[in-house]
Amino acid sequence: MDQRSIKANFLPAAILIVLAAITRFIPHPFNFTAIGAMALFSGANFKDKRFAYLMPIAVMFITDLFLGFHFSILPVYACFAFTVFMGTKIASKQNVASVGITSIASSIVFFLITNLPFWYLDQHLYSMNLQGTLQSYGMALPFFTNQILGDLFFNGVLFSVYHMVILKSSKVTA
Repeated sequence: MDQRSIKANFLPAAILIVLAAITRFIPHPFNFTAIGAMALFSGANFKDKRFAYLMPIAVMFITDLFLGFHFSILPVYACFAFTVFMGTKIASKQNVASVGITSIASSIVFFLITNLPFWYLDQHLYSMNLQGTLQSYGMALPFFTNQILGDLFFNGVLFSVYHMVILKSSKVTA
């Protein structure tokens, strides 16, 4: 791929990422945002992997400046970085199945990691034993449903719009 086509692919991707970031500011059900999808999309579509990892973390940090930081920021950011890594693994084989399966897998990882009780500063919220862990996961199930639905929806939008734009632009320049 030559420099011109790399730059031509970058602009639509960057625009989609900015739009994804905006989803944190518009009213939405909890965990139904495009940040997880943006992380998967960045890993799958940015050639410069430093930029791919930087994008979701930078977007989270910048939007957290306005929305507020929280005590579980490190596991949340780490999960998004892991989602970028998962995106790099499907970069060469992007199709409905690979994006869908990876989207669900990233939602599961996010749910399992971010709902462990030891991430909470308030040690009285959940007991630090199996019962407390199960209670934490049980209380988070509605958020998990939103996470899966949001990730699938936004991955579908990001990947399909991006690939339609790229396919259309490649037909125009061919």
